[in-house]
Amino acid sequence: MSVSESLTQQAEVVRSFNRFYTRQIGVLDEGLLASPFTLTQARVLFELGTRKTVTASEIGELLGLDAGYLSRMVQGFMAQGLVARKPSKEDGRQWMLSLTAEGRKAFRTLDRASHTLTASRLAGLSEPARHRLLTCMRDVRQLLTPADENTRIVIRTHRIGDIGWAIERHGQLYADEFGWNGEFEALVATLFAQFANKHDSARERMWVAEVDGERVGCVFVVRNAEDRTAAQLRCLLVDPKARGLGIGKRLVDECVAFAQSAGYARMLLWTNDILVSARRIYQAAGFTLVSEEAHHSFGHDLVGQVWARDLTSA
Repeated sequence: MSVSESLTQQAEVVRSFNRFYTRQIGVLDEGLLASPFTLTQARVLFELGTRKTVTASEIGELLGLDAGYLSRMVQGFMAQGLVARKPSKEDGRQWMLSLTAEGRKAFRTLDRASHTLTASRLAGLSEPARHRLLTCMRDVRQLLTPADENTRIVIRTHRIGDIGWAIERHGQLYADEFGWNGEFEALVATLFAQFANKHDSARERMWVAEVDGERVGCVFVVRNAEDRTAAQLRCLLVDPKARGLGIGKRLVDECVAFAQSAGYARMLLWTNDILVSARRIYQAAGFTLVSEEAHHSFGHDLVGQVWARDLTSA
């Protein structure tokens, strides 16, 4: 299957979901939520109802509405006694819009109806199913929202629950992206278990990356089993939803800085040549390829690589 054919099929899946969901929330009804308002009119009322005053241009920019179309809609609301307007004190060319008492009544009716419908749909699901649904919705929103400077990224040391999460994400992501079997998850579980059960917090540490409070990456450092002067970087992972934000680089930089402060002379890591993105991060952090060897693991023929970096120089 070509890339274009695959994209075409994926687009059809999204369109099918859109048709399904619009039916679920009643968008196709003549009036949204048994009201006299269309979906677009209801959205404009919502923006007016959640602000004291706002300009028409601000609403148009927020909702992506044509200025002429929005102007006609506002005129209709004014004719129904739902919206009032007055000139802006800062810019006489702009009109400040606000809901009248009748408009606020219409907004509250719509808002309650929307909340009641949504709550009733959620009530029909079990608690685990609700959690899964909300997580998926959050993921969709994050994936379709361009990353910007307002994204809050936190790199922190690990706490209860992080290791279980890290094992699950390694197993699932490597199965999804590379087709690796359960051997890999077992290896990762063993490495994390060893760290969890017995690690020297002064010389061994794990970090977790979060984006807006959600775990999206991890890595940890331990003492190399054969060379006590060397640190070993292990299990670097960045979830696909957070790639492109520089999180992998920040995690590796954290490892290098910690290993230097802990007094290690060098840092080693083991990876496979097909993990191209990870190798680029290691190279950018000053690691060089030491050796490589073919092996059959995780259900595939792979080429394992050892990379190293000197830590004695800044």
